[in-house]
Amino acid sequence: CTGTEVHLAACPLEYSKPNSTSFCLGGMPAVVSCMPGPLFLQNSSLKKKVKVSTNVRLKGGSKLGEGRVEVLKDRDWGTVCDDRWNLQSASVVCRELGFGTAKEALTGARIGQGIGPIHMNEVKCVGHERSIWMCPYKNITAEDCQHTEDAAVRCNVPYMGLENSIRITGGRTHYEGRVELLIPDSNGTQRWGLICGETWTTKEATVACRQLGLGYANQGLQETWYWDSSNVTQMVLSGVRCTGEEMSLSHCQHHKTVSCQKSAAKFAAGVICSETASDLVLNAPLVQQTVYIEDRPLHMLYCAAEEDCLSKSAAKANWPYGHRRLLRFSSEIRNIGRADFKPKAGRHSWVWHACHGHYHSMDIFTHYDLLNANGTKVAEGHKASFCLEDTDCQEGVSKRYECANFGEQGITVGCWDLYRHDIDCQWIDITDVKPGNYIFQVRGGVLVRTLDFLIYRPQTS
Repeated sequence: CTGTEVHLAACPLEYSKPNSTSFCLGGMPAVVSCMPGPLFLQNSSLKKKVKVSTNVRLKGGSKLGEGRVEVLKDRDWGTVCDDRWNLQSASVVCRELGFGTAKEALTGARIGQGIGPIHMNEVKCVGHERSIWMCPYKNITAEDCQHTEDAAVRCNVPYMGLENSIRITGGRTHYEGRVELLIPDSNGTQRWGLICGETWTTKEATVACRQLGLGYANQGLQETWYWDSSNVTQMVLSGVRCTGEEMSLSHCQHHKTVSCQKSAAKFAAGVICSETASDLVLNAPLVQQTVYIEDRPLHMLYCAAEEDCLSKSAAKANWPYGHRRLLRFSSEIRNIGRADFKPKAGRHSWVWHACHGHYHSMDIFTHYDLLNANGTKVAEGHKASFCLEDTDCQEGVSKRYECANFGEQGITVGCWDLYRHDIDCQWIDITDVKPGNYIFQVRGGVLVRTLDFLIYRPQTS
């Protein structure tokens, strides 16, 4: 081998002849010693010695070691164009992230489209480089590439057998069910048990679906009484808290001893997994371009108060006199995933709000938080799904969702939903916030985006 091949079969070699009585004269069986990547190291002291790449990442993949390739340049994450994308270049990315060689070099945005800049085109790695940034590449011009050509990888990863200690039971399909874990008891024998559903969210469900090899988490369920199909009734894990990036539920935080207020089996955690998923991202530049402060009279805020869109101190105001100071902005949420985003509740359960004259398909679609330098929340707002629809779409994509006439709500892949700055509740009530530097955070499902803001009040004479 030259060392640049992605697997041994690509190296020149000689097969031993069939029926040969002697082979490999003067030689011994080859032995290798591999260095595990940071994700697979058990020894915490070794983890500190192994450098983890901070300027390359994989996004959008459902399994460990797969995803859209994104690189960091000038503090801005961007994608890689798939022109000339091959196994050699993909293997450099995989090794840089602590995996093996590349199993597949994917083109045509097979694992979803990115958003923002495209930093690299025509990457030409030899195969021995330590980073994709060491490979020759071309800079992007506007005509070169679109996000429909984003490159992705599937890496070879060590077989961990993690799927052998988890199963789901009782579901209508093999993609859903109550989560059961195989753990050793005090006698050392293995037994199946349930997970307390009290702290169970989409993040924990994401890890469970990944461990099961069933793709993405569509829902994390805190009650599974309708999936009671096995004889397993005992809770063996509680207080599970995951970041969503873990390989296994055993890698997440949890109680040392089981503590579950609702210990009946019907309150065990469950999941609904899916091979594809939506991926919502915030158009951050639009927030920065449209943000402004407005002093809005209280007599114009009755509906907003009914929707709970003002801070608590508004209840003590002298209605209808006075005003509230609002940080207003437009919010554009794009779906760059591989499945449409739709409210989990069907139209029959949507709630009519007479004040604004619309249905709510979700209680809260996005949270708006204002944090101080220490990360403490000082003000907040939220956006209920007044109307979740395809405001506009990229070229070649047709709109599917429209709110008019009690229509279906959702966001199609390749489309975006725009809430303009002049719509009620599209704000944070900052009446009680002192001037200073703050962090503005937008959260919706697993979407989190933060921006820095300076809030000031003009000097008055």
